[in-house]
Amino acid sequence: MSSDSTASQRSVVRRTAWPESKTAPLVPPLCPSVVYVARDADEMNRVYEGEEAGFTYAREGNPNAELLAKKIAGLEAADACFITNSGMSACSAIALGLLKAGDHLVAGNQLYGRTHRLVSRELTRFGVQTDLVNASDSAAVEAAIRPNTRMILVEVVSNPLLRVADIEALGRIARTRGVLLAVDNTFPTPLVLRPLALGASLVIHSVTKMLAGHSDVTLGAVCSSREHAVAIRDTIVTWGLNASPFDCWLAERGMNTLELRVARATANAAALADFLAGHRAVHRVIYPGRPEHPDHAVARRLLGNQFGSMVSFELNGGRESVNRFMRALTSIPFAPTLGDVSTIVSHPAVTSHRGLTPAERESLGIREGLIRVSVGIEELALLKTEFRRALSD
Repeated sequence: MSSDSTASQRSVVRRTAWPESKTAPLVPPLCPSVVYVARDADEMNRVYEGEEAGFTYAREGNPNAELLAKKIAGLEAADACFITNSGMSACSAIALGLLKAGDHLVAGNQLYGRTHRLVSRELTRFGVQTDLVNASDSAAVEAAIRPNTRMILVEVVSNPLLRVADIEALGRIARTRGVLLAVDNTFPTPLVLRPLALGASLVIHSVTKMLAGHSDVTLGAVCSSREHAVAIRDTIVTWGLNASPFDCWLAERGMNTLELRVARATANAAALADFLAGHRAVHRVIYPGRPEHPDHAVARRLLGNQFGSMVSFELNGGRESVNRFMRALTSIPFAPTLGDVSTIVSHPAVTSHRGLTPAERESLGIREGLIRVSVGIEELALLKTEFRRALSD
C-alpha cells in the first residue's frame, strides 16, 4: 500500500469541518452530536463555567434542547426551562432536586397515576413524607401544611376527572406559608394559564402531549425561577434525565402550530361534551366548561372560556359497555396517551391509573365505565357522527 493511499484512508476517519456560511438555515437543524470540540483546555473550561456560550457533552445540554427550552420558557414567562426525557422525569427532577429526607410534600390526590405512585410510594424510600389531599379544596391543602412542608404539587386540571385547582389561591397560600408550589400545566398549556405569574415556583409539562402534539416524541419540561434553576439543572444532568436532540427537534417543530391546535381542539371538546351530555347511554359527563362541573366557577376565572381539550364521561354498564363502545369506533383509536392532533380515547382504570388498587380508584371516582377523551382537531361533524354510532351499537 502506498503512503499516499494510507494518508487518504487516514483522512476518511477524520472529522470534516462544518461548512462556513454567511447565511443561516430557516428551519433549525437537528444536531445529534454527543460531544463538542474546543480549541484548548482554557476554552472548554470557560464553557463549563458559563463564561462563554457553548456545549460540552450532550447529557449536559444540546442545541435542540436549548431551543425548545427557550420557546417553552417564553410561553411560561419563566426565568429558566430545562427539557427532560419524559413528563415523569420532569416530576422526578423537582423531587430529587428540591426535596430531601425529612421534608413533607402536600400533593393532589387525583394526580396522574405514575405521579401518584412517585409521591406516595417512591419518595418514601428517600425519607420524604406525603399527604394526598383534594387539590381543588384550597383550605384542605393549607390545612395539610406542616412545619416541615417543603412543597405543594398539583395539576391545574387533574387526570382523568378534570378537577380544577385554584392556582391563584394556592399561590397565595404557598407564599404566605413559605413553601414551594409546583404545578403540572400539561392540560391547559401556557397559552391558557401561566402558573408562575400566580405564585407558583415551578411548572412542569409532559411535552409529549399537547405541546408537541403529534404522539411522536417523549419529553418533559421544568420551568422555574432563577432561584431553583441550578438545583434543577444539576439534578437532570447527574441523574441522566436529559432529552434526545431528535425528540427536541420534533417537539419544537410541532409547537409551531400549538396555538391553532389548542383553539380547535378546545372548541371541539366543548361541543363534544354538550353532545355526550344529551345521550341516553352516558351516565355523566365531566368537563370544566359545563355548569354542573364542581369547579366550573374556578375554571372560568382561571381559564376564561378555554376549558381544555379533555373530556371524560362514564357509560352505563361498566367495563362491558366500554369495550362495546371502543370496538364500535372505526377511526378513533383506544390508546394510553393524549394531546394528539387526532381524537383518542382511553380507559383510566386500565391505563393511566392501573397502578392504584380498585379501592383507591373507586374512592377517587375512577370507575370501570369511565372513558377519557383527548379531543383532536378533526371536523366536529365527523366526531359527532363517530360517537353517535358507537354509542348506539
